[in-house]
Amino acid sequence: MYPKLTNRAWKVLKRENILRIGPWLSVRQECVELPNGTQIPTWFVMEFPDWINVIAITKDGQMVLVDQYRHALGETHYELVAGVIDAGESPLEAAKRELSEETGYEGGEWRLFMTLSPNPTNHNNLSYTFLATGVERKREQHQEATEDIHVDVMQPEQVLEMLRDGEIIQALHAAPLWRYFAETSLQK
Repeated sequence: MYPKLTNRAWKVLKRENILRIGPWLSVRQECVELPNGTQIPTWFVMEFPDWINVIAITKDGQMVLVDQYRHALGETHYELVAGVIDAGESPLEAAKRELSEETGYEGGEWRLFMTLSPNPTNHNNLSYTFLATGVERKREQHQEATEDIHVDVMQPEQVLEMLRDGEIIQALHAAPLWRYFAETSLQK
């Protein structure tokens, strides 16, 4: 058993929204006071909607990944299906919608597998990873105009090899995959 933490929340003395770009990003600046009385006059918090990721396993045990270009790095990478949770949508609803839209795969058994914070220092959102087993391709992809997503169906051994070789670099995707492989290898 591990020790339980006591929350030592900072007191917000002043808050100002300094940037808002549609529904995707806003930034607020805060003046905060720590529990010891120290004040930090400028602390930035980036506000994002919550995100989802899906570890999708087909009925025959293959893993459904996608590859797409990521402009900030200027590179194309393998990733899990991922996306933003729309207003009024549950994380599970968003995960099922994104898997269907990005890959055409649907159905199966779903469960929340892992919840992570992208960066608790200055991000306010969470990323929910779902494990979907027994999915099947039931329709064509339905990509938005801004998406160029290719579907990749691979053996789990191939995905593990890519993780080991550093080919899956998105941290919020790699962490749940490492956990998945750690737990499934322990069960064998």
